[in-house]
Amino acid sequence: MQFASDNSGPVHPEVLTALTEANRGYQMAYGADTQMNEVRDQIRGIFEAPRAAVYLVATGTAANALALSTLCQPWETVFCAPVAHIHEDECNAPEFFTGAKLTLVPGGDKMTPDALRQSILGEGNRGVHGPQRGPVSITQVTERGSVYTRSELQDLCDVAKEYSLPIHMDGARFTNALVALNCSPAEMTWKAGIDVVSFGGTKNGLMGVEAVVFFDESKAWEFELRRKRGAHLFSKHRYLSAQMAAYLRDDLWLKSARQANANCTHLAEGLRATGAEFLHEPQANMIFARFPRRQHRRLHDAGAVYHLWGDTLDGADDDEMLACRLVCDWSIGTDQIDRFLSLL
Repeated sequence: MQFASDNSGPVHPEVLTALTEANRGYQMAYGADTQMNEVRDQIRGIFEAPRAAVYLVATGTAANALALSTLCQPWETVFCAPVAHIHEDECNAPEFFTGAKLTLVPGGDKMTPDALRQSILGEGNRGVHGPQRGPVSITQVTERGSVYTRSELQDLCDVAKEYSLPIHMDGARFTNALVALNCSPAEMTWKAGIDVVSFGGTKNGLMGVEAVVFFDESKAWEFELRRKRGAHLFSKHRYLSAQMAAYLRDDLWLKSARQANANCTHLAEGLRATGAEFLHEPQANMIFARFPRRQHRRLHDAGAVYHLWGDTLDGADDDEMLACRLVCDWSIGTDQIDRFLSLL
């Protein structure tokens, strides 16, 4: 009963097989391996972007921070939601690599066009004394489990483009959002106005690799330099390439995300039947719910693994409602979900 994070799950067997195959013989280093040619073609194909610049790094933090650093000058500011991943979970890496500050757009887990416009208008108007307007960063899926619709993405991009600001998408759970929206990668990115996307794989069955996809290829060489200078260019790069190639081959990326989302739907339906309260409507593979402390204790005693959200099991009131986060990956079985629900 493992619901702590989709980072906690196993590597997909097909990916492990691909790594074993990639381990035979010799390959050129630093991204000159033959597998990377396949990855580049695959990603350009699925994004319908034949000229896109495609790079691999090992972590989502590196993908986001390095991508933003190519879009942002150190005297600028990055606009993002208050619960954006780059704000909550990356230990100021975006600020470190860009030299810029983050401006938190007021609101909930999703930015709105009006709030974004007001935040943009609030910056870049003090001449040399204040931060200049910089990129907009959108987390998709959001850190509270919701998904920006295509029209919401388009509206945010339209606002950013009014002020000639580039747009970054943090897609750590990119494919979970994609299958939830039932749209194409192109529709969720460059066709809406996204300039660069961190195309995640680690949370969806890979050992550790993320792709950075630039739809504006003029940023490619700068990214290569920043990746090397930032110590994120792998020497034995073929082991990144092999993972991503296996991920994209035969639609494994889509199958894994569909399974994770289906697992989440099954869990959410069961939670509703028990009377659990939802803090946010689950739309992909994450649930934020609240139920009594006595039920949390029963689950933890039985070995369930998940995070309480701002609460603790300590306390005498067994009826107090405690919040938690539950995340489903591709690998968790229905039997584990059903056991969790029966205990609840």
